[in-house]
Amino acid sequence: MPDPSNISSEVTGFGSSDPLAALPWTTRAAASIIFKIQNSACHADVTINRRLLKLLDLKAPPTPNPVDGISSSDFTVNTNRNLWFRAFSPTSSGPLPVIIYLHGGGFSTMSAASWPYDTFCRRLIGEVPALIVIASVEYRHLWEHRFPCQYDDGFDALRSIAENSATVLSRNADVSRCFLARDSAGGNLAHHVAVRAAQSRIEQVKIRGLIPIQPFFGGQSGQSEIRNENAPILNVSQMDWLWWAFLPEGADRDHAAANVSGPSAVDTSVLAELPATIVFAGGIDPLRDWLVKYYEWLKRSGKEAELVRYPDMVHGFYAFPELP
Repeated sequence: MPDPSNISSEVTGFGSSDPLAALPWTTRAAASIIFKIQNSACHADVTINRRLLKLLDLKAPPTPNPVDGISSSDFTVNTNRNLWFRAFSPTSSGPLPVIIYLHGGGFSTMSAASWPYDTFCRRLIGEVPALIVIASVEYRHLWEHRFPCQYDDGFDALRSIAENSATVLSRNADVSRCFLARDSAGGNLAHHVAVRAAQSRIEQVKIRGLIPIQPFFGGQSGQSEIRNENAPILNVSQMDWLWWAFLPEGADRDHAAANVSGPSAVDTSVLAELPATIVFAGGIDPLRDWLVKYYEWLKRSGKEAELVRYPDMVHGFYAFPELP
């Protein structure tokens, strides 16, 4: 991973005149395949061809016996909702902070068992200087389940982990140092779960930080959407379909679920328990401007926030091992 000290957190200066030139041909080829499958799987009647999407979704089994010093096990929260999480633990002694991890996939695909996310959780544990315990949450998907089902699942998983940490997490887990993290749609969920947690004040857990990685936010219009309309991995037509499928019927993209810093946003200035936030943004991402607005909104609300930018990176760049 890049040295964070070498990455500017200034708002300006994203991208180059020809940002796609920074991507190797392997990334472009993989992005093209992913784009075609995703587009073919999402239908105009808001249904999804899950059989087709499974071509992108290789699963990794849990490893109760440690692999490279990391074990993982699956725990059920609610069988009726297929709500569960995968807990990853290093073999080192604790107490260790806990990351509650909410996977991406446009609210509609992938899972806590998906190979890229299983690999990413293991990579985090292996590379973060202060070792961590991770609980990666699986939640209900579109098209069968739309707003607010995913938020309910994320919050209920957090509460279940907090109330049962002694039995579902390793003994070296310290839920008084808990962080909410994930990318894309999961980053959206992480924000809203953090807001609910701040409003509810779950006593068993202390959320110290929020880590949205290219969170899936939106609004009625944005310059980065125009500039990166046909960007790889996530483009504007896909965003339009996902918001249409996810938001309540008749709602526009200024709904608080999408435009978290817009006219219908929750007043975070009165939420003393809302934690410090570090936002990760890519320059070749239609979401870029919304992430900058989110960062600026948090600062105006009196919250501790930092913006880390990767100027020449696409949406979901961290899932491509060939990228630096």
